Amino acid sequence: NKNVKKANLLDHNSIKHILDESVSDIVTSRGYKEDVRLSNLKLFLGTIIIAVALVAQFYNKKFPENRDFLIGCIASYPFLVSMFGFFDYGKYVVLNGVLQLILYTKEKNAILFTYPPEGSFTSTGLVVSSKLPRFSDEYTLTIDSADPKSISAGKSVQFTKSVTQWFTKDGVLVEGLFWKDVEALIKEYAKEEPKKK
Repeated sequence: NKNVKKANLLDHNSIKHILDESVSDIVTSRGYKEDVRLSNLKLFLGTIIIAVALVAQFYNKKFPENRDFLIGCIASYPFLVSMFGFFDYGKYVVLNGVLQLILYTKEKNAILFTYPPEGSFTSTGLVVSSKLPRFSDEYTLTIDSADPKSISAGKSVQFTKSVTQWFTKDGVLVEGLFWKDVEALIKEYAKEEPKKK
């Protein structure tokens, strides 16, 4: 079979990657289109951070000579909010902090953000998150509303199951079993009544 998904059973990152990839395939096959706005923002900020790092790396003066420049950057970095203009070390620190803040507050364990399916009564997409703690076989999959404050937001649903039931002893994912569990969770989320205000 040419589409066999195989994981290294001794590497929890390999297992999680295959499961997360399969979850994305399953959710998008159900009519949910991926919302890539957050990914695009992260790429944009990352590009700026790399540009700032390159300017800092190849600045034309070495340490003792650029001491005043470095002191100025360090002293002013909390106040640098403008993303454009002259790049310095301070902006690099601030932009990297913004990127980490986005990852910590918005993305968390999310593996997929979606728009609502076309023709749906709901006005909010999904946030699909997963966890597979190190040294554990318990995979947790959670489906939340992309806008939990929306009147059409569904109640969060999740399951926690052992990954051993989805893989053969050779590390091949038994997609039919996993597909069935994920689809059941999507159906459970869709069945939930929207929140009443």
